[in-house]
Amino acid sequence: MKICLLGQFGSGNTGNDGSLEAMLNFLRSLPQTTELTCICSNPEFVEKKYKIKSIGISGIVLRTRWLIRINALLADIPRRIASLYMLLACLGGVDLLIIPGTGILDDFQETPFGWPFVLFRWCLAARLRSTKIAFVSIGAGPIEHQLSRWFLRSAARMAHYRSYRDGYSLTYMKKAGLPVEQDYQFPDIAFRLPVPSSSRPEDDGVLTIGVGVMDYRGWSKEAMFGEAIYRLYIGKLASFVSWLLEEGHNVRLLTGDERDWCAVRDIIAKVSGTIDEHAINRMTVGQGATLHELMHEMSSADIVIATRYHNIVCALKLARPTISLGYAQKNDELLAQFDQYYCQHIETFNVEILKKQTTEILASLDDVRMQLATRNIKVQQELCIQEKLLNEKVIGPLRTL
Repeated sequence: MKICLLGQFGSGNTGNDGSLEAMLNFLRSLPQTTELTCICSNPEFVEKKYKIKSIGISGIVLRTRWLIRINALLADIPRRIASLYMLLACLGGVDLLIIPGTGILDDFQETPFGWPFVLFRWCLAARLRSTKIAFVSIGAGPIEHQLSRWFLRSAARMAHYRSYRDGYSLTYMKKAGLPVEQDYQFPDIAFRLPVPSSSRPEDDGVLTIGVGVMDYRGWSKEAMFGEAIYRLYIGKLASFVSWLLEEGHNVRLLTGDERDWCAVRDIIAKVSGTIDEHAINRMTVGQGATLHELMHEMSSADIVIATRYHNIVCALKLARPTISLGYAQKNDELLAQFDQYYCQHIETFNVEILKKQTTEILASLDDVRMQLATRNIKVQQELCIQEKLLNEKVIGPLRTL
């Protein structure tokens, strides 16, 4: 049996790669032998990191000058036909195409002919090859561009199995015109990753606040005011970090994507100009390049303030009280699953409200941790149900073909 996994893996985003790893762990735990392949953004990285045969998602790249000219004269039709042929060839003999986790059904920082079109054409090629398609615990919406919405809805419509990581995603696709009566809702599959075996440092009476930092410049890739949005966000977050240090707390800056290091440097520069050297020494930067490393960094934190979705997944999995400065509804939905409701939007958050939320959560740490730990048990149970469902209804029938 041959299974392909498709997604934005190897692109430097820890959440995407964590979703891939969680699905690989499940597939490799199955008793029967399965041939696995990954279709991704960076096949060389993924192949080396996760020991899985990998191919790129880009299709045919024209390099000869005369071919480029002919293709341009014919409105890019020759390249697109050749690319579809390549996709069909790659899926030869593949029984199942899995899109594991991630917010694959939105257009954050995407144009229609970016990932929305990539997903559509791979799903189309799979259907032409009679390959089954499964969307597993994926996130959906918002989708702002009409063409992106058509590509993503059409791709999802071709799937034989669909599950969403929250009620918002399921409802969004229903409103977008997708029939969801046979679809499921299960938690994000990254919750199935093992917790790193790291112990908290000895309690010295000083609380550590984990602060997720993101290189955020608006939803759209061509956001007109992207730089202004970024500068306002950095200024407010730096002000909040300075307050934490003045209150005597330790601060651990956390990332979720390689691009976030720009924001980390800008935060440090702004804070350094307002705080004395002794306080600055209590601000450190986590080096987490995977969700495992990120969880290790968070294990020393008492609470976490984060923007990236999978930063929040890691914090909740560790039963760390969490505050969201999100850019989409998905963060609010995730926290609500754990009965947590401290949320603000990244573009409009109020620093004084954030300070108040932090103070309130610090006053009830033990109670919140116990509540999160209890919910984590239920999350694991729910994901076990999905794995059984996948094995019995999706993968199992393929073994008899």
